[in-house]
Amino acid sequence: MARGGRGRRLGLALGLLLALALAPRALRAKPTVRKERVVRPDSELGERPPEDNQSFQYDHEAFLGKEDSKTFDQLTPDESKERLGKIVDRIDNDGDGFVTTEELKTWIKRVQKRYIYDNVAKVWKDYDRDKDDKISWEEYKQATYGYYLGNPAEFQDSSDHQTFKKMLPRDERRFKAADLNGDLTATREEFTAFLHPEEFEHMKEIVVLETLEDIDKNGDGFVDQDEYIADMFSHEENGPEPDWVVSEREQFNEFRDLNKDGKLDKDEIRHWILPQDYDHAQAEARHLVYESDKNKDEKLTKEEILENWNMFVGSQATNYGEDLTKNHDEL
Repeated sequence: MARGGRGRRLGLALGLLLALALAPRALRAKPTVRKERVVRPDSELGERPPEDNQSFQYDHEAFLGKEDSKTFDQLTPDESKERLGKIVDRIDNDGDGFVTTEELKTWIKRVQKRYIYDNVAKVWKDYDRDKDDKISWEEYKQATYGYYLGNPAEFQDSSDHQTFKKMLPRDERRFKAADLNGDLTATREEFTAFLHPEEFEHMKEIVVLETLEDIDKNGDGFVDQDEYIADMFSHEENGPEPDWVVSEREQFNEFRDLNKDGKLDKDEIRHWILPQDYDHAQAEARHLVYESDKNKDEKLTKEEILENWNMFVGSQATNYGEDLTKNHDEL
């Protein structure tokens, strides 16, 4: 749920782009391909497609982080292996020459956490207008919605008017939930909770509520099967549904609708998008060890990892590899 941009006069175009970036997926143009609603990175990665032994995108994103994995196609295989070796040295916390499942899990969680805080750092200056290292609700509102609030006539007859009208109170509600001391000013940690609510326990009710509001088109406070499917898939001229849509209908009936009343309430939505019984980092670490552990001693040597380098980084690496030689005390 990354956010960014400024809301000034060069503003109308940027403001609209920002509004769309802030808007929930249900307010944007609908794709005809599958859309994931599960909000946690771990759960998202947990829905692994059948492994084809050729594409390791899920592994790359877990091991390197989403943003860094995208740029890992810049290097040759030899360069990738060299940087992977540096990563392995960092993962081996006790320096015993082996990487255990627990060490891999710790690393994956670290990568996940670092991505979130780096994302907040990138947009911080756009909102902290008075440079006091805090962001007030007023600062955020003006940076994001200032042009809209100052020029309402320009939006009156556009669909963006409804987008702004819906998003402003929704953002205020989320900001107040993240603002633990109630002073309408966010510290970096509170602003991180605002931008990435799925990562904070006290924000999960907001995540569930926003998801319900996005999908519940008839306003009855529940998500029925058609609304559930419509959030993922847009029919084209009443054509046949793809197989995966048929499968999702079965998933809804068998696994999402726990009380079998034909609709999802808040508890069932929470169970769907914020599963409590799945630890992505643990599962991904076990998967990487299982696939690379040639001698089946349940731990990996650097040689075993480098031999299976394509699963970890592909023919990819980035300045991230160089960055790993630095200390990141905040993580």
